[in-house]
Amino acid sequence: LRGGGGQRAPHPGVLPSSSPPRGLVSPSNFAPLQLISGPSSSWNPSHCHPLPRRRALPVCALEARAPGGICFRLAPLTSRAPCPALTLPPCPPPQDIRNTVGNIPMEWYEDFPHIGYDLEGRKIYKPIRNKDELDKFLEKMENPDYWRTVQDKMTGADIKLTDEQVELVQRLQKGQFGDVHFDPYEPAVDFFSHEVMIHPVTNRPADKRSFIPSLIEKEKVSKLVHAIKMGWIKPRKPKEDTPTYYDLWAHEDPNSILGRHKMHVPAPKMKLPGHEESYNPPPEYLLSEEEKLAWEQQEPAERKLNFVPQQYRCLRAVPAYPRFIQERFERCLDLYLCPRQRKMRVNVDPEDLIPKLPKPRDLQPFPTTQALVYRGHTSLVRCLSISPSGQWLASGSDDCTVRFWEVCTARCMKTLPVGGVVKSIAWNPNPTVCLVAVCVEQSVLLVNPCLGDKLLYGATDQVLESYTPPEEERVQPVQWRTATVEEHSKGIRLAVQHSKALKQVTWHGKGDYFATVVSDNSSMQVLIHQTSKRWSQNPFRKSKGLVQCVLFHPIRPYFFVATQRYVRVYNLLKQELTKKLMANCKWVSSMAIHPGGDNIICGSYDSKLAWFDLDLSTRPYQLLRHHKKALRSVAFHKHYPLFASGSDDGTVIVCHGMVYNDLLQNPLLVPVKVLKGHALTLDLGVLDVLFHPTQPWVFSSGADGTVRLYT
Repeated sequence: LRGGGGQRAPHPGVLPSSSPPRGLVSPSNFAPLQLISGPSSSWNPSHCHPLPRRRALPVCALEARAPGGICFRLAPLTSRAPCPALTLPPCPPPQDIRNTVGNIPMEWYEDFPHIGYDLEGRKIYKPIRNKDELDKFLEKMENPDYWRTVQDKMTGADIKLTDEQVELVQRLQKGQFGDVHFDPYEPAVDFFSHEVMIHPVTNRPADKRSFIPSLIEKEKVSKLVHAIKMGWIKPRKPKEDTPTYYDLWAHEDPNSILGRHKMHVPAPKMKLPGHEESYNPPPEYLLSEEEKLAWEQQEPAERKLNFVPQQYRCLRAVPAYPRFIQERFERCLDLYLCPRQRKMRVNVDPEDLIPKLPKPRDLQPFPTTQALVYRGHTSLVRCLSISPSGQWLASGSDDCTVRFWEVCTARCMKTLPVGGVVKSIAWNPNPTVCLVAVCVEQSVLLVNPCLGDKLLYGATDQVLESYTPPEEERVQPVQWRTATVEEHSKGIRLAVQHSKALKQVTWHGKGDYFATVVSDNSSMQVLIHQTSKRWSQNPFRKSKGLVQCVLFHPIRPYFFVATQRYVRVYNLLKQELTKKLMANCKWVSSMAIHPGGDNIICGSYDSKLAWFDLDLSTRPYQLLRHHKKALRSVAFHKHYPLFASGSDDGTVIVCHGMVYNDLLQNPLLVPVKVLKGHALTLDLGVLDVLFHPTQPWVFSSGADGTVRLYT
């Protein structure tokens, strides 16, 4: 407030007494407000100090100045001068951006478009802030007040700082006080005098209680004495002044490898001087002129000696050593830079690196000795097959015959001339059917050997003769024909004529379907035939490579096709490719499926045997290289955990292959026996291997024209 005299009032509402009284002004006598000067911003009346209500002030006019620079004048009503009109610019409707939510974390409103509610319950929306980094950069470049604009976290609005606020921030950043007029170094005022007075401040007489013993203290002391006598309170023990020592290594393990004393590395010892360092060395240690020249041309690191041996008449004639300081310095460097850490060298026993395999005698039974030799073929025996009962054995040879043997006696029961080289032979796995499929050149012959039970092979003939051809002739990739009378007398019942030469035939587990592989690179390589309906079909539209062999899954409707480098697994029901196994070998020769159906083995011509775990990976679980030459055949046993491989090196290797029911446990593969007996003929050894269906016996056929049984 400013009085009429223009002096600052000592207190709000109190004017100096020197101002001339020009009439009494009370709050009820004030004229309307007059705008003197200042910007058209809102003014808060709370910024002015209140006047006392019941007091008349001797003033001629009162002015009030707001913080924004607005000055208002209060004129008395007694003034006769006309009051100028109050002119204010039109102001927009006020925007309520006050924080009405109180002192709470503003993160609670991050996901909402509003901050609190107004008095009428409507949401107070945040200012729209959808500026990206580019907009912020442009605003920073174009807006001259960008540096003094801050965001209010409570309301989300942008606030431009005034000059006073910027000055306040700068003072605080410099470590100064916020108030400009505050003097931190003003002289201190002593509230108490440093002079000691002679007379007391008060002369009141002392109380009586100041010189009479206290009864309350007497009672407390008596209680403490009683507690000490009863032992409830024990006096403190006097502290011992003797120093205590601690052993830092008291709890150290004396057997630890990294112990304190065991890590001590002694300084490296210097090499002891030899004859070449003598002042009078033997003549053979002295260098000739050529050797000296070669020594000088060598690099210092390549020299055997770092000095040239010299000869002197006596020890007194030896001069000072010129490299003494340098060698001492290098020695100090060696001691200073010596690595003081002992490298823990791992001492590995080579025997520990070999996997611990069980002993073969713990894995019995498996075939160990040659029991029988089946002689009769005059050329190499390419293929073998055994009846489901295990009583009869069929063998096909290059001498154009198929021989049927009795297993236990090695007696040839029947010889069937087929007029061509027998590439593959397969006995029907159905025990109620007596039928053998034989691959001869371009035909598959279905033969009834008429061995064993007459009712069995008689019923097989009745099933084949009961076929009735369909009314409409169907187009087939092959031709089915019934055997002639002469072929029927030999045992041949049906012939399936193909367009190209055959190389394999295999039966489905039920005994009705069989598959054949043709030596061709077209899409007609693999054909599937149904015996009961005499119907053949081509399952593949296009060729995926040169097919080596095919197999049916023993349990599920899967079909395995092995090409040179891959094994493809097809689902016959869904008619789609399920898996593609990479054999990691150059040329697959043979394939066999575990009776459980989750593991297969593949033999290859580059003397590798790959074991696949179908549940584990498409790559081999293990690659065995036991043979020295090409593998011709592999086989699984139906009941025992055994598999065998026959090779051109003339051996049959029998391995123990245990597959566990626990899926977390890997199969155990242990080679247990190498079976020998076949003689190499034309660089060919064992051509086919086959297990007995019930006994732990293995059959092998070789290029020497024999079939051998190992039991």
